[in-house]
Amino acid sequence: MNQTVRTGPDGSGKRLSEAYDTALLDLDGVVYAGGEAITHAVESLGTARDGGMHLAYVTNNAARTPETVAGHLTELGVPAEPSDVITSAQAVARLIADQLPAGSRVLVIGAEGLRVALRERGLVPVDSADDDPAAVAQGYGGPDMPWSRLAEASYAVARGLPWFASNTDLTIPSARGIAPGNGAAVQVVRIATGAEPQVAGKPLPPMHRETVLRTGAERPLVVGDRLDTDIEGAHVGGVDSLLVLTGVTTAAQLLAAPPEHRPTYVTEDLRGLLEPQPTVEAAGDGFRCGGWTASADGEALALEGDGDRIDALRALSAAAWTAAGEGSCGLSATDALGRLGW
Repeated sequence: MNQTVRTGPDGSGKRLSEAYDTALLDLDGVVYAGGEAITHAVESLGTARDGGMHLAYVTNNAARTPETVAGHLTELGVPAEPSDVITSAQAVARLIADQLPAGSRVLVIGAEGLRVALRERGLVPVDSADDDPAAVAQGYGGPDMPWSRLAEASYAVARGLPWFASNTDLTIPSARGIAPGNGAAVQVVRIATGAEPQVAGKPLPPMHRETVLRTGAERPLVVGDRLDTDIEGAHVGGVDSLLVLTGVTTAAQLLAAPPEHRPTYVTEDLRGLLEPQPTVEAAGDGFRCGGWTASADGEALALEGDGDRIDALRALSAAAWTAAGEGSCGLSATDALGRLGW
């Protein structure tokens, strides 16, 4: 897909909850972390929903069923139905079902969410490489998944069975910090077998296809905390995106982002859904947003002014992305971000 290289965040005269009909929200790092709601998430989503925005929850975490996720969201104060939840387990199950006959056995390396999704597509989950499976499906199995399950996957894949992964996120946010994600477990099987899986989750097309089929969104806004899944997935799908800084992405990583990882909008948290987005304007040799002006000065990014620090980050993003063009910005931002507390 040919797309113009983004050189700065966009502005919006309307609240994002008014400019878009559906928010496609990631969960871990956006709505909650370690099972607990992120600050401002519940109130912001409630206001957006009351204003007419449809909320859909699109997660690469394949461990839990949509029913379980919807129940958890409702307990947190974000009412949701199972139909509002789209998981990478559903996306990979559809991918497998498109290639195997109904009734085929599939070795499951993961949790209940993956099993339920496979059954929904007429496939039969099994637990052993000796149960005559036709394929292997691997998804996040939680922090207590035993090493023996990865060995079971390796035995089956080494025999030449098609291997499918729900997603390859290397990390997942938790209440105690950043933990290994499904991508780390996939890497174990890759090392053991030398094989490569077919992957369904964000940022790849099968997840975008699943989301469109299940939500029917006409003007969607992808909301996420990860550049390499949420934002790149929006880029691949040709839709706008909002990065929130409540999960794994740091301000420094945002400034260094290559074109496919550059979001349409940037906010600190989900309150950004309820706000217009300021325009970043060219100002001499730099870029201005709010009370801040940022520029690329020699080997570093320079920042002047005062005001809301998210406006400073928007201005810095424009300076960094413009200087980088189609690459990744290599200019130092240590002093500028340190001034902002990032």
